[in-house]
Order: sequence, then structure tokens, then C-alpha cells
Amino acid sequence: MRHPLVMGNWKLNGSKHMVNDLIAALRNELSSVVGCDVAIAPPVTYLDLAKHHLGGSRIALGAQNVDTHLSGAYTGEVSAEMLKDIGAKYIIIGHSERRTYHKESDALIAEKFAILKEAGLIPVLCIGESEAENEAGQTEAVCARQIDAVLNSLGAKAFENTVIAYEPIWAIGTGKSATPAQAQAVHKFIRDHIAKHDAAIAEQVIIQYGGSVNAANAAELFTQPDIDGALVGGASLKADAFAVIVKAAAEAKQG
Repeated sequence: MRHPLVMGNWKLNGSKHMVNDLIAALRNELSSVVGCDVAIAPPVTYLDLAKHHLGGSRIALGAQNVDTHLSGAYTGEVSAEMLKDIGAKYIIIGHSERRTYHKESDALIAEKFAILKEAGLIPVLCIGESEAENEAGQTEAVCARQIDAVLNSLGAKAFENTVIAYEPIWAIGTGKSATPAQAQAVHKFIRDHIAKHDAAIAEQVIIQYGGSVNAANAAELFTQPDIDGALVGGASLKADAFAVIVKAAAEAKQG
């Protein structure tokens, strides 16, 4: 059975003080929770500090991006080997903010996916459609295209021990969220799409939902059969709100 993963994407937020306080509060809130994997992805500046504060806990360290190069003259970039060296495990790639603001293409994201797999890290591949694409009925076509960039270059086996985060762009940071039924339909489509290539791989891939996940809607989202946890933005910056989401995921999958 798939183990849900709830991961907090801190985005461009944080300070040394916040890393200390938020992780201390999370350790306290989540000490007795079982049945759900948990990770946080602070800004790269705070990864080492976060790893130190996470020591001995069951909360894994994640990062928000990776470069396609392993070393060399690439000012300002961070490699997969560096992230691994510092103790990161889950690496977010293809987030809609990177696709939009940094013009990252499907091909580039597939390259990042390959680099992470080679380094033994776990890619968290973000996919999802814009509001215009959603209204035009293109949700499935967009998700298929974004997954196919990896499938066609690396094959279905590349999705072994990886995470896909379905994040409808219109729901990120807007307060709008897909209904549990809408989200489940897309998650099932994603799993079925991979299953056309390899049913066993499709069955074990973790598919998170992301986009205004909060304490109020988490429980109902997680009862859906193909929703395996969440990639959480704003709510991951508050220990109590994030803990409610983690507990809801653990509870739903134990039922």
C-alpha cells in the first residue's frame, strides 16, 4: 500500500529564527504521528540549519529546485550532489512558479528529473494546468504532456520511488481548491496514464495534491483513493496548520 507524503514548500520564506522555531514546533506536533511521511523544503540558504534541527526526527529534508549541472562555471546554481551531501531527500522540480517566472520547459524539467534519479534523490515532479487551460478542457492534455516529457526520455521505470504533485495553477496561493472529486479524477488520470506504460510502477507512484491545501479541506481530499498526501505551500509555514494536514493524511490512509 502507498504511504502518503505531506511536504511543506516554504518557497521564499524563512529566517534562522523561523527555522529554529517552526521545526521545534513541528517535532512536538508530529512526534506521535505514524502512517504518513513528512518533509519540508526550506530555501536553500537554510537547508544545512534545517537538517541540524531535524536531527533524530522522522521529518525528511527537501529542497525547492536543482540545477542540471553537477559542477562547473554556473554561478548561483546548486547541484544534485550538493543537495545529497547536505542531507536533502525530496527535491521539487517543475513547480509552476519556476515554469512561469524562469521559463523552465518540460524538456529541462525532464533533465532535472534524470539528474536527481542518478544522484539517488527523490524527484517531486510538479504538474498542472492554468485557469485558461482548465476552462478550455485541457487539464488532461497538459498533465499528459508534462508527464510524457519524462516518460518519453527516461521510460516508466524512472517513476519508481518518485513523487508527482498535481497542482492546478489556478489553485496555488489563491484560496481556491479543486473539489475532492475534481482532484481525484485528475489523479486517477495521471495514474492510468503511467499504467499504460507500466501498471506496477503506476500503482506505487505517490501522487500528491497541491493548491490551497489547508486544515479545512485536507481530510476530504485524502479520503480519495488516488490522492497520496499533499504538497503544501502557505499552510506549511504554521506548525499547527501543517500538523493538522499531516494527521488528516495519516488518518485517511489508515481507515
